[in-house]
Amino acid sequence: MTAVMPALVAGTYSSVMADPAAAGSIAELAANPAIRTLFGEPVALDQAGGFTVWRVGTFVAVLLAAWSILATTRVTRGEEDAGRWDVLLAGRVPLRAVVARHLAALMIVPVVAGGVVATVLLLAGTEPAGAVVHGAGVGVLGLFFVALAGLTAQVFPARATATGVAVAVLGTGLLARMVGDGLTELGWLRWLSPFGLLALSEPYAQNRILPLALLLSAAVVLVGTALGAAGHRDVRGGLVAPAAGRQPQLILLSSVEGFAVRRVLRPLTGWALGVGAYYLLIGCTAMSVTGFLADNPALAAEAARAGFAALGAVDGFAATLFALLALPVGGFCAVRMSAFIAAETNRHLTLLTGQPVSRLRLVAAELAATLGGAVVLLVVAGTAVWAGVATTDGDLSLLAALGGAGNALPVVLLSLGAATLAAGWAPRVAAIAGSLPATGGFLLLVIADSIGAPGWVREVSPFAHLAPVPLTGVDWAATLAMTGVAAVATVAGALGYRRRDLRG
Repeated sequence: MTAVMPALVAGTYSSVMADPAAAGSIAELAANPAIRTLFGEPVALDQAGGFTVWRVGTFVAVLLAAWSILATTRVTRGEEDAGRWDVLLAGRVPLRAVVARHLAALMIVPVVAGGVVATVLLLAGTEPAGAVVHGAGVGVLGLFFVALAGLTAQVFPARATATGVAVAVLGTGLLARMVGDGLTELGWLRWLSPFGLLALSEPYAQNRILPLALLLSAAVVLVGTALGAAGHRDVRGGLVAPAAGRQPQLILLSSVEGFAVRRVLRPLTGWALGVGAYYLLIGCTAMSVTGFLADNPALAAEAARAGFAALGAVDGFAATLFALLALPVGGFCAVRMSAFIAAETNRHLTLLTGQPVSRLRLVAAELAATLGGAVVLLVVAGTAVWAGVATTDGDLSLLAALGGAGNALPVVLLSLGAATLAAGWAPRVAAIAGSLPATGGFLLLVIADSIGAPGWVREVSPFAHLAPVPLTGVDWAATLAMTGVAAVATVAGALGYRRRDLRG
């Protein structure tokens, strides 16, 4: 997908910007501080390459960064904790060498991804120098997050903690980039963010190498530090030792359901902080965007043609961004079900499953805790948007904001249902299956709209059936249909989980 999205946007550039008035309107819209905050500083919008980087560059970068973190912590800390490195480390190969070889293999992926992005942009006819700089930037960014996750996997003795810290750095870096782009006086923050350095390379305009060189240098330092840390810790240990000698924490350990809630609380806190911060920023920028478009109706029409539909009112702006809420919340559900399978595979649930507890109760408790966490994230997002709009004297009620956030719930339920179905019948692909309705559905909708695919192709995406709430009312027929499909998948997955063996 790191190559598909740039290819589609570059291919549709000529149709979007064919009218000189449209090109000027989009450039004027992009200059708005709120739009810069969301999409980044507009650079070289008069070229297909520059427009492509502005529209999807950040999305592709975040997608690759997230993959790099999750894959690295799973392949390093996850495999080590599961005992799959024991035989390997029993020989002459030291831990540092094993870590180095795994990191080297993982780094092949972002390098290839960057090369493919550059190739696609070249084939689309964009300027060669800009294509190479952007492709190199995407690759270097992926290398940075592989190195970062490799370091956290050596510092912390648990995969969940290592992943959480690396994801926190990702979120902080993205927020720093957004603030630096939106507020000129804080533009220096971009030099402290990997995403900011990627933007500062300005492909198709200045084609700067220095920001990418700094990012690459940071990746090299992180790799060196990670290898040094690997040489100073024990197998299955970390530089940061778990707390010892403290009083036992027995809260939520009296039942299976309580234990499921306890396991979800810590990761839910991190997800809530990230989702809340982003949607608070969305709320704070709503009045700026809608006010700007209200004063420029012709510009609003051109913005709609370029993919910024319904931005002329606060509720329309909120509805557009609330639809995207299904992506992180659906991802949360997929990750939690994948963590449940990982806990089973790593024998962390052995004592629990040895008790007189039915398999159905075990998976039902996990489903309830995950669904509760997803609802919390939706409420956090809706409340954050309402608070941001209220701070800027906008008109959006809390009930409307919560309704807009809750409108994404059917897609979230599909993600949870798909992950549960895989957990019961194909546990190794639980995370991938859970991401298909949200991430896969969104990408399918974007691709179908970009290439003018037949209507039935677009209808396959669950996002095609979401009404723009709170701009309009909920499409209850579509909502109930998607909820029904999710319920069937969940029940089928639970039955499969009851029948299969542990770690089967």
